[in-house]
Amino acid sequence: MEQATVNHQMMGYDRTSTMFSPDGRLLQVEYAKKTIRQGSTAIGMVCKEGVLLITDKRVANKLIIGETVEKLFQVDDHIGATISGFVSDGRILIERARIRAQQYRVTYDEPIDILELVRGICDMKQWFTQVGGARPFGVSILFGGIDDGSGKLFATEPSGIFFQYKAVAVGEGEVDVNAMLSKEYKDDLSLQEGIKLAVRALKKVLGKDFDVERLSAAYIDIEDCKYKKIEQGLLRKLSK
Repeated sequence: MEQATVNHQMMGYDRTSTMFSPDGRLLQVEYAKKTIRQGSTAIGMVCKEGVLLITDKRVANKLIIGETVEKLFQVDDHIGATISGFVSDGRILIERARIRAQQYRVTYDEPIDILELVRGICDMKQWFTQVGGARPFGVSILFGGIDDGSGKLFATEPSGIFFQYKAVAVGEGEVDVNAMLSKEYKDDLSLQEGIKLAVRALKKVLGKDFDVERLSAAYIDIEDCKYKKIEQGLLRKLSK
């Protein structure tokens, strides 16, 4: 497989996202997926109290003020998102999602359905895989929110595909984190239990680099359908 990729590179199949390789692959899209696996870990989880989003901000320089590193976003009152990959790409897509949510609210006088929002963002992602002179978005976004009284969680990929999950991780160590979520996640998990599970998974992936101060978390409350940040003090307490 590696040799085939090298041959395709030599033939120029990786120079544009609009050209299929002889074995039916879009190499630029695959490269974008590899970029995400090198990004900081982001975890989403549907809990009893709502949808939990937690991310490793991965502040590389100790002189950087951690609060300025933004990887958690409020999209609408009832929708939040976290990203892994190129933060700049994610910021553009989050801004587009916010505009789409507001346009929907103004037009129909009701909050946008999460699936509708995710589908629109993924349509944009897909469009950038078939246009000359452009490259795919090198970011995966987890969208979480409340629809019709229940929590919804979606993960989007650079190709424009998306899936709904009960719990999922993207970014660095996603294979190990998802394996842990598969074993330990339960449908009746409380918010605090969800935070503890996510923190344990991040400890396993990050090892000696783990620092609770690098984490940022929020949840969308199932009771009032509001996006709420989780205090750093609670993260410290539940990480012990």
